Amino acid sequence: KLQFLYLIASPPGRTPPTRTMSTPCRTTVVGVPKEIKEGEGRVSVTPAGAAELVAGGHEVLVQRGAGVASGWPDAAYVAAGADLADTAGEVFAAAQVVVKVKEPLMEEMRMLRAGQELFTFYHLSGATKTYVKRLVATGAVGIAYETLVDRHGAIPLLRPMSEVAGRMAAVEAAKLCGAAGGVHGRGLLLGGVTGTERGKVLVLGGGVVGMNAAEVAAGLGADVTVLTRSHTQLRNMAARLPKNVHGVFSRSCGPLDMKEHLPQADVVIGAVLVPGVKAPRLVTREMLGWMKPGAVVVDVSIDQGGCFETSRPTTLSEPSYTVDSIVHYCVANMPGAYPRTSTAALTNASLPYVLKLASHGWAAMADSDACFAPAVNFAGGALTNAEIAATFEGAGLPYTPVGRAAKAALVERRAGTAEVAPAP
Repeated sequence: KLQFLYLIASPPGRTPPTRTMSTPCRTTVVGVPKEIKEGEGRVSVTPAGAAELVAGGHEVLVQRGAGVASGWPDAAYVAAGADLADTAGEVFAAAQVVVKVKEPLMEEMRMLRAGQELFTFYHLSGATKTYVKRLVATGAVGIAYETLVDRHGAIPLLRPMSEVAGRMAAVEAAKLCGAAGGVHGRGLLLGGVTGTERGKVLVLGGGVVGMNAAEVAAGLGADVTVLTRSHTQLRNMAARLPKNVHGVFSRSCGPLDMKEHLPQADVVIGAVLVPGVKAPRLVTREMLGWMKPGAVVVDVSIDQGGCFETSRPTTLSEPSYTVDSIVHYCVANMPGAYPRTSTAALTNASLPYVLKLASHGWAAMADSDACFAPAVNFAGGALTNAEIAATFEGAGLPYTPVGRAAKAALVERRAGTAEVAPAP
C-alpha cells in the first residue's frame, strides 16, 4: 500500500495571496492516457492516486496499458475503482480533466477540445512557434507542471524530475566517457583507479539538477566544479556535498568563466533553469574548441531550448551525437528511462493538485491561488502566462492575463455554459 503524508508548514516571510474558493466542488471525469513520446514509460496517476480521486467522488478513466511500464497493471487501476478505455481517443472524449506526463504530440493535440483542462509538462518556452500556435488554437486549458510554484517560490512538480535528471546526467556522462559500443569518449573512468587521474566534471548551475548531478559525480570519484550565481546554493553545497565538489561563484557563467573551466573538463553538465523562459546559451560552438576531444556534454536544459549552442533534442533510443569531437547527450525526457522511480516521485507531488483541479476547476484555482495561477499557460485560445507570452512576442499569439481569463471562465461556469459536454 502507498501512504501519503502531507506536511504543511507556514514559511517565514511574505506569502503570496490566496483566497477561499467560492466555487462549489464539482465531480468530473479525470482521464489518464498512455504516454506516446518515444521511450516514455511514466504514467500521470498511480492506482493509489486513482483511488483517492474516486474517493473524492470523481470518475477515473485510464487507457489500457498506461501504467504497465511503471509497474502498475490494468488490474491495479480496476481494483482502485477506475474504469479502463481501449484508446486515447476514448479518454480524451470522456474526460474534462486530462492528466499526462509529457507535452501533447500532434495526434493528441487533435483530440483536445475547447475548455478541456490538460495538466502536464509543456516547456513551451523551448517549443516552436508553430507548435504553440496549434496548441493554443485548440481552445483547451493548458496547466503546466513546470510553472506552478509553491509559497517559497520553488517549483514543486519539477523538483522530483530534476532530481532524477540530475542523478541520471552523471551516470550517463560516465558511460559516454568510455570508448566502447560506438561511443567516442576519451576512454576515461571518471573516478579513476590507483595511480591514475580522476575525471573532471563541470556543472553549470547549482539548483536541484546541478546539486544532484554533482552529488552522483562526486560519488563516482570525479573532481567536480559547480558554477552558480547563488550564494545560498554555494552554502548548501558546502554543507551537503563531499570535499571533491568545489562550488565557484559566477555572476553570469560568461565567456571568461568558460575559458577558465572548459579546457579542464572531461564532462560538462548543463543544469540551468529560468522558469518560463528559454535557457540561456552559455556555451557556443566556438567554445567547444576549447575542450578536450572526446569530452562529454549533457544538456539537461534541453527541454527549455538547451544551454549549449550545439544542443538538439535526442531520444532515449538514440541519445547521443558528436559535434566537433565533443559527445552530446540531449535527451528531452530523461526521467522516462526510470519510469517506476520517476512516476512515484512525480505523482507524490502532483496528486494534491490533481485532486483540487478535479474538484474546483482551473479557473477557481487560478482566481484564488497566486501560486497556481502561473501554471495556467494558455486558455480560451490565448496565452495566459506572461513570461511565455513574452517569449513569443511578435509571433501573432494573443495574450490574456490569467486573472482576467479565470474571472471570465468563472462567470461562464456560473452561467452554466463553461463545462463542455463530453463528445458523443
